[in-house]
Amino acid sequence: MAAQHRLVVEAGRRIHLVEQGSGPLVLLVHGFPECWYSWRHQLPVLAAAGYRAVAVDVRGYGRSSKPAATDAYRMVELVADNAAVVRALGEESAVVVGHDWGAAVAANSALLRPEVFRAVGLLSVPYTPRGGPRPSDVFAQLSAGGGGGDGGDGGGEEFYVSYFQEPGRAEAEIEPDVRGWLAGFYGALSGDTMPGPGAPDPHFVGGGGTLRDRFPAGRLPGWLGERDLDVYAAEFERTGLTGALNRYRNMDRDWEDLAAYDGAPITQPSLFVGGGLDASTTWLADAIEAYPVTLPGLVSSHILDGCGHWIQQERPDEVNRLLVDWLAGLPAA
Repeated sequence: MAAQHRLVVEAGRRIHLVEQGSGPLVLLVHGFPECWYSWRHQLPVLAAAGYRAVAVDVRGYGRSSKPAATDAYRMVELVADNAAVVRALGEESAVVVGHDWGAAVAANSALLRPEVFRAVGLLSVPYTPRGGPRPSDVFAQLSAGGGGGDGGDGGGEEFYVSYFQEPGRAEAEIEPDVRGWLAGFYGALSGDTMPGPGAPDPHFVGGGGTLRDRFPAGRLPGWLGERDLDVYAAEFERTGLTGALNRYRNMDRDWEDLAAYDGAPITQPSLFVGGGLDASTTWLADAIEAYPVTLPGLVSSHILDGCGHWIQQERPDEVNRLLVDWLAGLPAA
């Protein structure tokens, strides 16, 4: 069965998705700056294993809704989108799997709507329960630290999440050369092309500079062909980056919206797969160590040596095997 593109509309929410296969529903949620296409290696494998695999374009991306209001991209809205997709597809429940920001959306979908999302898989970004200081204060402290102690070039550096906060600022860097910027960003976080130890950290912006100043140049990562880059570039050249960046601009709102869930564990069966060279894995090592408390339903946790951030594209065969094995062991829907 070939993959099929669909637009679903539920309660005023328009979501573009690509689905393949039949069986229990597995909802795949991408991160920044990607789209449904980041799951191209998983869709046919999950379908062949007996699942209805569905990869969405998250709100603000691709052909899905792109509301004008910044606060329309808060986490509770993205969770509602996921639940709406399940309903629109005529299903009562789903397994949700997310990468990067999609991992946070998947985790919160399981946390807020446990009656819909019966299991959760997290790729690259560990589950970190709501808590601690306001996120903007944390990022300001990281910026003041000057490169996070990882190859930065002294003070005057700004953490990328802080850099993304002001509407229009990052867009002004990215949108004049979307394809070149994406190639550099993907390369900066890929296991085979990321800057080496001691190089300026690409997660930080030097004083008066831009993020792309620290991107590698000259070759694409092994997982990213020219045609793959064309797909991503075409999507963002058409849509712009504001919808995608608005996710970062709601982190303080999320902190307020989810106050009732401070420290809350996710109890459904779960899976984590991270890259050994990914900053999301190394910076959040404490979150991974806390899984016995925060993810008491964890079935298995894996770190792929030598792998960067784009895990299901860098190591599709390994990730597919881990996903299929985990799914096969879940209780029946």
